[in-house]
Amino acid sequence: MLHKIGQLFITGFDTSEPSDEFLEFYSSENVGGVILFENNCTPNHLAENSIKSVIEVSSEIIPLVGVDQEGGQVCRFRGAPAEYKSPSDYGKNKDLGLFKEQFSRAAHYIHSLGVNLLFGPVADIELANNKCLKGRTFGKKAASVIPFIESSIKISRKVGLLSCLKHFPGLGAAQNDPHQKIAVADYDYQTFLNREAVTFKAGIETGADMVMSTHMILSSLDPRLVTESEIVIEQLLRDKLNFDGIVVTDDLLMHGADSLGGYGERAVKAFNAGHDILLFGKNYHATAEAIAYFKEEYRQGKIDETRLKASLERISGIKSKLTMPVL
Repeated sequence: MLHKIGQLFITGFDTSEPSDEFLEFYSSENVGGVILFENNCTPNHLAENSIKSVIEVSSEIIPLVGVDQEGGQVCRFRGAPAEYKSPSDYGKNKDLGLFKEQFSRAAHYIHSLGVNLLFGPVADIELANNKCLKGRTFGKKAASVIPFIESSIKISRKVGLLSCLKHFPGLGAAQNDPHQKIAVADYDYQTFLNREAVTFKAGIETGADMVMSTHMILSSLDPRLVTESEIVIEQLLRDKLNFDGIVVTDDLLMHGADSLGGYGERAVKAFNAGHDILLFGKNYHATAEAIAYFKEEYRQGKIDETRLKASLERISGIKSKLTMPVL
């Protein structure tokens, strides 16, 4: 079981292409996947080379290769055919047809490069002046957001991309950008059920493969950070919304997660809350530290064996859906 712990992690690298040191770390720790950023994707052939390198050293047959390609400002791949307009542009114009056309084109293209996981669609509703979400939501009401979410998931599945709803339990009403500090919102359980939960439920019922949480506090539900809250992850997401897929953290390098402690503590607390995949961004040295800490906690019997098996089975199961790209 110890040698499989790396499968719980997705990490990135801060160079344009993965260094030999990164690839050695990735292979030796049996890491589950990589996340690509703009400096790894522009020009686009960099991503293709990087993905090929990661596949070659992967102990598992297929690694998860994820990217944020939401449209507009959050596009790691730039230029046609990968880049498309922001979600808010489509939402304001109520142009679902154009979104389907342009998103489908982009999805086909990035999948052809070897990407198999899209960190999207954004299921948040625009409710406050949240700079983090500017341009990234499809609208101000669930009814107008849902058709775009459903289309994104269906197109992704058809193309061969895994989809990931974000940012659970709903970042739209929050103050603060979790990249910089903990996001805070004050909506209660009933408001959640009537508003935020509606878009996520629609995405889950359409077949979203993953759900990403966010580094926020909903004090009316739990005084703790969502990232470490089994109340939010297990009770709301798993039990109330009946989600049995993979739950992934937002980047644990964000300052919104700082209160959880060191990198290893962040990973363990998030896992114990119910997350299956622990996402670290460009700092793979932090990922190495987190994996080492996690393994030591496991050796000391502080990681529940049944929970670990369940997460590893979910990850293995989702990877069985993937096909190896022709590179």
